[in-house]
Amino acid sequence: MLSIDFKNTFKVAKQHGLAQKDLQASKKDLQNLLSDVHSRNQNFYSIVDDTDELKRIAEVASHYKDILHVVVCGIGGSALGTICLQRSLQHLFQEQRKSKKVPQLYILDNIDPTMMVEILDVIDLPKTLFLIVSKSGTTPEPISQYMYFKNLIKKAKLNPEKHILFITDPEKGVLREIHEREGIPMVPHGPVGGRFSVLSSVGLTPATFAGMDTKSLLKGARDMRDLFLSTDAKKNLPFQLARAQYLLEKKGKTINVMMPYAQKLAFMADWYRQLLAESIGKEKTRSGKMVNVGITPVKALGTTDQHSQAQLYNEGPKDKLIMVLAVKNLHKTVPIPMLHKELPELQYMKGASFNKLIDVERIATCNAYTKYDVPNLTIHIDTVDAYHVGALFMLFEASIAFLGEFYNIDAFNQPGVELAKNLTRKNLSRA
Repeated sequence: MLSIDFKNTFKVAKQHGLAQKDLQASKKDLQNLLSDVHSRNQNFYSIVDDTDELKRIAEVASHYKDILHVVVCGIGGSALGTICLQRSLQHLFQEQRKSKKVPQLYILDNIDPTMMVEILDVIDLPKTLFLIVSKSGTTPEPISQYMYFKNLIKKAKLNPEKHILFITDPEKGVLREIHEREGIPMVPHGPVGGRFSVLSSVGLTPATFAGMDTKSLLKGARDMRDLFLSTDAKKNLPFQLARAQYLLEKKGKTINVMMPYAQKLAFMADWYRQLLAESIGKEKTRSGKMVNVGITPVKALGTTDQHSQAQLYNEGPKDKLIMVLAVKNLHKTVPIPMLHKELPELQYMKGASFNKLIDVERIATCNAYTKYDVPNLTIHIDTVDAYHVGALFMLFEASIAFLGEFYNIDAFNQPGVELAKNLTRKNLSRA
């Protein structure tokens, strides 16, 4: 399934690394931690039990049989998880494929006017469904996108009810009000915050339209959730990961670099970047004490960023933990043909494959980090499929819950983001 190798955090110098005992905890200590997590009344680890949600979403999707394009309009957690699903579970060059058995998925995670205009060059408006994702319905990015596309739909004399689908709060909010007044269909937003919503209707709805294996996605998440609820520290991978991050941050490793060695997992680092930054970067503890804590997330990609970032990591400030994602079976073996046997400088390639090359480079890079006293760990999965992607989502979400307890901060709010939202509304209305 999934495992975490911490040995390179144990091998580095004492002042930069950890001891094996640091990741241990008694059953009682874990019970107390989990009790605290439960008291936060968050649903990110229980929503994966609602398998009926898949049936409800499939029923909604069945009403859009002639749709060729699905455009997701969202921001932050309303888009990043869906982008990660698309890039992880669909063909790397899906947009260029000639044969498409399911609607093409586009995610607009920005309001750059260039993006808003150029999307119209690649979609067929009469055969497009716009998914407007906003729990509150007042976030400026998705609501502005909604008004823009609805206006185009009306100008084209199309019925908005057949080309717009809301994912929003089922009980309140602007989009809920428009749904009731104008009859635009709606899928209830899962009972979770945006950055924890990828395993709810927010991620499952576009994934269903795109033909992804949502059942396996939730199965992987449930299996990891069960480890998260375990009081055996050796089994509780989210606890181990969070404990390592917390203790290393106390040793000055204030930057966490996520470095997948798989092209399809590149956007897992983008999704995780928001999850870690928005959850743990906090000004005050739960009791109101000023602390200004946080871990800064950085995205990288193996092998690409061995040639753009590794120099800094090895010889620069000792302020980083490198978290590598490794995949045992990336693809069927793709041999590298030995075309120049006469050149001795290339003989090291003899008998190699791209599969072997990327794995050898990953191991060599991690060993180099270790020799430079840079703590690094490796999260191993068997393959990039829906099951393992679901497990990764839950691993990281659950580790965040533990980190919140370690720091005694609210990992589920984002007051620093809300201020900018309020100022945007205020300043735009003045303009």
